[in-house]
Amino acid sequence: MEQFATSEPAWRYNAQLAQKIEEHWQEKWDKEGTFWAANVEGTMTDGEGNLAGDRKPYFVMDMFPYPSGRGLHVGHPLGYIATDVVARFHRMKGENVLHTLGYDAFGLPAEQFAVQTGQHPRITTEENIANMRRQLHRMGLGHDSRRSFATIEPGYVHWTQWIFTRIFNSWYDEEFVRADGGKGSARPISELIEKFRSGAMAIPGFDDVSWDDLEPKQQDDVLNEFRLAYISKSPVNWCPGLGTVLANEEVTADGRSERGNYPVFQRELSQWSMRITKYGHRLIEDLDTIDWPDKVKSMQRNWIGESHGASVHFEVPTSDGSGNQDLEVYTTRADTLFGTTFAVVAVDHPLLDHVPANWSADIPQVWRGGYENLAEAVVEYRRQAMAKTAMDRVNDNGAKTGFFSGLYAINPITGAQIPVFVSDYVLMSYGTGAIMAVPGGDQRDYDFAQAFELPVIYTVEPDAASGETLADDYEGQKAYTSHEGRVINSHVTSTHVGSVDLNLDGMEVDAATQAAIAWLEEQGVGKGTTSYRLRDWLFSRQRYWGEPFPIVYDKNGVAHTIPDSMLPLNLPDVPDYSPRTYDPMDSNTEPEAPLSRNEEWVNVTLDLGDGNGPQEYRRDTNTMPQWAGSCWYYMRYTDPQNPNEMVNPEEFNYWLGANHNDTVGKSGGVDLYVGGVEHAVLHLLYSRFWHKVLFDLGIVSTPEPFHKLFNQGYIQAYAYTDERGQYVPAAEVEEVPGDNGEITYEWNGQKVNREFGKMGKSLKNIITPDDMYDEYGADTFRLYEMSMGPLDESRPWNVRNVIGSQRFLQRLWRNVIDENTGEVIVSEDELDDKTAKLLNNTIAEVTEEMENMRPNTTISRLIVLNNHLTSFDAAPRKAIEPLILMLAPIAPHICEELWNKLGHEKSIAHAQWPQADERFVGNDTVTAVVQIKGKVRGKLEVSPDISAEDLEAQALALPAIVERLGGVAPRKVIVKAPRIVSIVPGE
Repeated sequence: MEQFATSEPAWRYNAQLAQKIEEHWQEKWDKEGTFWAANVEGTMTDGEGNLAGDRKPYFVMDMFPYPSGRGLHVGHPLGYIATDVVARFHRMKGENVLHTLGYDAFGLPAEQFAVQTGQHPRITTEENIANMRRQLHRMGLGHDSRRSFATIEPGYVHWTQWIFTRIFNSWYDEEFVRADGGKGSARPISELIEKFRSGAMAIPGFDDVSWDDLEPKQQDDVLNEFRLAYISKSPVNWCPGLGTVLANEEVTADGRSERGNYPVFQRELSQWSMRITKYGHRLIEDLDTIDWPDKVKSMQRNWIGESHGASVHFEVPTSDGSGNQDLEVYTTRADTLFGTTFAVVAVDHPLLDHVPANWSADIPQVWRGGYENLAEAVVEYRRQAMAKTAMDRVNDNGAKTGFFSGLYAINPITGAQIPVFVSDYVLMSYGTGAIMAVPGGDQRDYDFAQAFELPVIYTVEPDAASGETLADDYEGQKAYTSHEGRVINSHVTSTHVGSVDLNLDGMEVDAATQAAIAWLEEQGVGKGTTSYRLRDWLFSRQRYWGEPFPIVYDKNGVAHTIPDSMLPLNLPDVPDYSPRTYDPMDSNTEPEAPLSRNEEWVNVTLDLGDGNGPQEYRRDTNTMPQWAGSCWYYMRYTDPQNPNEMVNPEEFNYWLGANHNDTVGKSGGVDLYVGGVEHAVLHLLYSRFWHKVLFDLGIVSTPEPFHKLFNQGYIQAYAYTDERGQYVPAAEVEEVPGDNGEITYEWNGQKVNREFGKMGKSLKNIITPDDMYDEYGADTFRLYEMSMGPLDESRPWNVRNVIGSQRFLQRLWRNVIDENTGEVIVSEDELDDKTAKLLNNTIAEVTEEMENMRPNTTISRLIVLNNHLTSFDAAPRKAIEPLILMLAPIAPHICEELWNKLGHEKSIAHAQWPQADERFVGNDTVTAVVQIKGKVRGKLEVSPDISAEDLEAQALALPAIVERLGGVAPRKVIVKAPRIVSIVPGE
């Protein structure tokens, strides 16, 4: 290999030589298809032209990245390097490994840049992809580049739209018995139509009318109530600052947009939604079949929020001629109906359409909420509530504001008339938009009752041992919310629906709840049911940069999917990309979708192939959310060039089927999926939902998309501020040791303060992979990131410690190569017993560590082995080659170069992983504990007769110890060989 002109030895391993080696092997890997994964059939073979055959598949992937214009900093690649290490390890085990990376390319950043500059978002996005692809390629990631794509590519948009049409043309049949014995499944909408046509199901809202006698629009309205993708007019999260509506999951806990931090308001709009709530129970139940972190499973369970209770119907007499209205509430505590003293509805509840003209004269002033008349209260309070974010409505003293609606609801058990109040802490988008208030058992209801001077009835008496007491006044009292105790005040002999004796007194709470539900069902005024915190997925966006809906509307407003032959439906040109929302704080603004500005595209004549010939249609001008493309990309990786199918069933079954991996419960799915825990709800929940719909429809053969999930930690960094609190360039800050050993930090001679957190452009502490390639080479960068600590923990970046990783590679290089001549200098000698034991124990330990994704401890063990080999005049080939093989997944370029120089023609990427000789594997080593300030920070497996000097050297070389010492020599090292190394750090 051609060498750089340098004053150093010609073959010294430094940044210049590393770059030369790395670029050489990356080019060779690309040319030879080294990382190509072989499919079952077709033209997608491995680099040697072979199909999969009987090789075991292994599918590993990273979460879909969004290509940012700022490019990568060194915190981004942690997961990408980790999956590459895992993929290379499994490839060396002889498995057929699929590892690639595509790009989630629709989204707001490119669109917002387009609004600001007028440049088409496709141009910006493709430039960003090219830069990110370059940075990742230079890292040496072993991706199958043939399988890479971006969600904006027409061939990919085609199948995203195709999936939408299948979801649109499906409904959820809760009576359908699945193959696994469970009930409920997505079924073609044609089956529902046939049920209506045959009379097997009643047509909601149309008694004694046949299906074929309904007008097309009437039929469409009926089906819309069942479709899994449907149009709903309901309260939505309207974000004027972004000019679009948002899903609940895209709104932060303080009621602002996750993207841009704009305020979000409640508005009623017609939008596309997906009936994900139908899958609520299955989404929880099937978590038991997949290997995911418990934290993520808990987050999904909590977000779905399955609860078991009862739907209860209160009759509400009205005086406006509309007759009695039905007020439905959901409660998990039906036993507390005896303690229900008032009801509360949301400001946009339809019951408010039936309020009287004004309050009667005897209504207490406190019930009026400070308003002069009822009509004014409804209009003004609703206006004020809609101008708040949902979180403001819940938290901003919401339990103490509101007014009496003038209506009374009849308690179905007691027959008592209870006043119906209006308050903005009840949201129409949650539950039924109404609650039955039990101030004796709920603190918020208690506070409301106290503010409006409403009665409190306790229905549970605390156990004497609890020390809790009940009282009828408000002074110093509160609700009793515990389930512990016995039911009281819950006995009637003549109820609202008849003289039926119902006595819950003396029961425990759970038994009383079940008895109350049974009574409600028997009397036809309630029903035991399951409810979910999860809301249906809001799927429309009033944006340009997204997939157009493959939907057109006819002259009657009936929605039709366009034929598959017309897919993909590509984005048209528009005069501008602005959302036309001029005041991001004004909740009264109206969304205007940019696609509506191209009238020639919106209004079209099409023949949909339904026998009606060419007709005039209007296209849908909304676009799909960014989540659409990221819901199913993993499937396309397996068959990315198929123009006729979303994925060939044979390829799906090979890569994602239930039998190819040791799946718990045969869930199937990707073998290993690595990404941040921040996607625990949004992306992962949506992907699981889409996958289950496709599974129900028979399009895919497994119920889950991702078998094993791993959440990597984050890389954090120091940032520095001057006396004004302004950030200064971290790379230019110098450490200044004081007379007393204290370290201070200076920038341009000024003292600065150090803080610790994430990397960011505004913090002026970004280090890019490009910086690392130039300064050290990709292998050193990869080695350092993998050595910093456990993959699932966050860790500090300290560029001063990178040199330790470089020195390890330099020592390895010198064990094989003469720096002056470039000649191989290993010996062909047999291994002595000590070396054989160390080598084979290292192989056994490293194999276990790699299987369990612990590259940091792998590196520690390899350092020990390499340090041992430096003691030889010429390192034995029989030890150095296994060392290089074990290091290859982590530092592939230098290992590929050394492997080649040792005489191997075939790439080390496909070399066999070393096997330990069991004769030498055992407890001939002891565990040495390495402590800093008395806390264990590392462990070493060492020989029982190791010298104190060698043990100290190995301890100080551990990456975790190097990291914590921060480049400062320790003040004292106490060694008690072979068991303990105790380090006192320097100040």
